[in-house]
Amino acid sequence: MENGFGLTIVLVVLAIFVIVVLLRSVRIVPQARAGIVERLGKYNKTLNPGLTILIPFVDRLLPLLDLREQVVSFPPQPVITEDNLVVSIDTVIYFQITEARAATYEIANYIQAVEQLTTTTLRNVVGGLNLEQALTSRDQINGQLRGVLDEATGKWGIRVSRVELKAIDPPVSIQDSMEKQMRADRDRRAAILTAEGVKQSSILTAEGARQSSILKAEGDAQASILRADGEAQAIQKVFDAIHAGKPDSELLAYQYLQTLPKLAEGTSNTLWVIPSELTEALKGIGSAFSNTENPATGSVQPPQSGSGI
Repeated sequence: MENGFGLTIVLVVLAIFVIVVLLRSVRIVPQARAGIVERLGKYNKTLNPGLTILIPFVDRLLPLLDLREQVVSFPPQPVITEDNLVVSIDTVIYFQITEARAATYEIANYIQAVEQLTTTTLRNVVGGLNLEQALTSRDQINGQLRGVLDEATGKWGIRVSRVELKAIDPPVSIQDSMEKQMRADRDRRAAILTAEGVKQSSILTAEGARQSSILKAEGDAQASILRADGEAQAIQKVFDAIHAGKPDSELLAYQYLQTLPKLAEGTSNTLWVIPSELTEALKGIGSAFSNTENPATGSVQPPQSGSGI
């Protein structure tokens, strides 16, 4: 019984040992990961995604590396510009591991190395620019940082794809001055726009008044022309009617007498001229009255000389 119990213990221990060996021998590498295998402390191979078999107690699998693009945001760094102003700059780095072996053996901590290299390069680039250039040349700064970082990190098996400046914060006093300047610029632009609006409004008002005056004058002129044409046509019709009726001198004299009161109408008519034709008309009327028919004889008697009415 004791021999059987001891054999059972040995088998159990052997089974556990076999399970442990199998667990240490079989490795599964996920997608977008890479693993470094060391055999007896020396680099052996790089594992790709999938199933692989290792030699137990001989091969050692190092922590897996992420091959996807990574984003690292560094804390704000104080940088002195060319005009001796201290600005605080936040940076964001986009990088990717392209060679797992170099990232493992060429650099101890690639994240810290990238951060320190970014800070140094940023101070060198921004140190050659004044504050205004630093605020308006982000694309230029990003391009220079990416070029320097990509070249320096290439030997570490890392590719820097993009560098972005999240914020450039000048000193508080400079921010206040910039805000006042921006407010003054906005007020100036608003005043200019208001003046332009008033100017355009005045121009449009004057143009409208001019067009209205022109149209009114044209209307008055047209009305005067039409009125004159009407009066001319009326005079012409009266003239034609008079000539068609063949009036005698007595009728014309009578019309002159009808017109005389109209010449005296109005308070301003203090002086008026009687045409010479009126005298002739009056003579015609006198002759007409002198040549009236005698009612007793039925004949017309000429006026006697020297007699008065």
